[in-house]
Amino acid sequence: MIEFDGRGILLDIEGTTSSVSFVYDVMFPFVRRELEPYLETHWGESDLAAACDQIARDAGHDSLDAWATEASGAADDVEPAAAQRKLVASEVARLMDGDVKATGLKQLQGLIWRDGFESGELLAHVYDDVPPALERWRLAGITMRIYSSGSVQAQKLFFGHTTAGNLLHYFSGHDDTTTGGKKEAASYRRITADYDMPAEELLFLSDVPAELDAAREAGLHTALVVRSPDAAELSRSAANGHPVIRSFDEINVIPTGN
Repeated sequence: MIEFDGRGILLDIEGTTSSVSFVYDVMFPFVRRELEPYLETHWGESDLAAACDQIARDAGHDSLDAWATEASGAADDVEPAAAQRKLVASEVARLMDGDVKATGLKQLQGLIWRDGFESGELLAHVYDDVPPALERWRLAGITMRIYSSGSVQAQKLFFGHTTAGNLLHYFSGHDDTTTGGKKEAASYRRITADYDMPAEELLFLSDVPAELDAAREAGLHTALVVRSPDAAELSRSAANGHPVIRSFDEINVIPTGN
């Protein structure tokens, strides 16, 4: 059990509020399955165009058009749009195979997940202890935010469509890779400034020690979330001084003003 008497809690998603297996076994395969149909159906829409241009920039090109021109290996009888879609699909597969946290990839994944969540095919997993903890913390006057490598759009879709219902209203803000890398202290300083409260008033919960190291360097309180009982002791040895919890029930929040 840890005690926290600050005013804000910053939450990771994978391995913290939701199982890693849901993301890797359900959400990622959904993107792979729907990628090419989505590109063909929504090609020319502004949000998709922005995501594809960002993927091109992440790959070192000025834009998707510039990338396609540079590639110029497509047969003359291939429609330019089809050639561009092929470039994007190939790059998305490469990035996902390498588990790369690229901004453009996350934007495009978010668009595809939007279709899945809004159709009802996708329903986000959250651990059983998460919804009651969010309510307890709200009643205690805690301001809660999400910081995940998934895009802000994907985060909102995720928490708006969970197995426990719509949990989006609990969060006052969202941060993704556009804020900075999760293993960089500067990212947490930016989030702290946006919170408009001192770093020592914030608690960051994650299942990745390196992320917690960066948050601690920025002055935040931290706790390592270990959801697998079998990994608890091993995680303690690798926790680098961060308190270890297995459930949000192990966080005792002292109401603000006490």
